[in-house]
Amino acid sequence: MNLTDNLKLENQLCFALYACSREITRLYRPVLDQFGITFPQYLTLLVLWEHNRLTVKEIGDLLYLDSGTLTPMLKRMETMDLVKRVRAMDDERKVWIEITEKANELKNEAVCIPQMCSPHFGITHEEYVDLMAQLKQILGNLQKETRNIK
Repeated sequence: MNLTDNLKLENQLCFALYACSREITRLYRPVLDQFGITFPQYLTLLVLWEHNRLTVKEIGDLLYLDSGTLTPMLKRMETMDLVKRVRAMDDERKVWIEITEKANELKNEAVCIPQMCSPHFGITHEEYVDLMAQLKQILGNLQKETRNIK
């Protein structure tokens, strides 16, 4: 590979990940439409189904979203009766996000979503597991490298 090949779009890991992310979101859209939720709302529900109750900051940290993006989405989810926002008694700046009964009922229906989407990836279960491990390793390495970059 010559030096200018490094600048070809097809050789950029960042672009391959970006394009895959967009296509995965597009794949999930019609499935999530059946549940009346968006992809970011689905990701938020995933972390809440796992933890039941988190602060806005904790959700933001888990989903790599800032509060400016997260807060309007959580307000929409509250109007949909999927989450409840509760101010902490000891610190009014802290807002807890709690899962609602409606969201818990949705969880029982949504359990099929990964099985509906993952076959379209065109990889075996073992390749899926390996890819997840590689992506988690890359993410961890990037977090160490970018921790001080604003």
